[in-house]
Amino acid sequence: MKQLIFKIVIPLTVISFALFTQWRCAAVVDAPDTMFWGFPLPYTCPGLHTSLSYQIFVIEFIIDLLTYFLFWFTVVFCFNRFVHEIKIHKTVTKSLWILSILLFIYSSWIFFVFIDNHIFYIKRPFDIETIKTSFQFIWQNNLQCY
Repeated sequence: MKQLIFKIVIPLTVISFALFTQWRCAAVVDAPDTMFWGFPLPYTCPGLHTSLSYQIFVIEFIIDLLTYFLFWFTVVFCFNRFVHEIKIHKTVTKSLWILSILLFIYSSWIFFVFIDNHIFYIKRPFDIETIKTSFQFIWQNNLQCY
């Protein structure tokens, strides 16, 4: 199972994390309505201190990443154990890793570290009240709160 984690589960986690998320339009205390992204917990939103910046909430980000990982681990484990033993060809593994690395770079999470306007919080320091929510793929346009 260790090999399946590195060959299938981790690349599928990164791919699904980059391709699929949930957006929320939420009312923030003492701030205008703001868009939040993340599934199941919102882990990022536009910066309330300046434009063209983001606020990233680390604990929520880790919980979301673990949620995706546990989902794919459960699917692969159950399929491998109860349906059919999974044997992965080397080209499939390489293709999954290349796609996951490209999507990771494209989803621009790697660039958040290098830009100094972004604020990283361990936990979200303010309360929100969700107004509306929906799911979003990477190719869909970002919606605005109305």
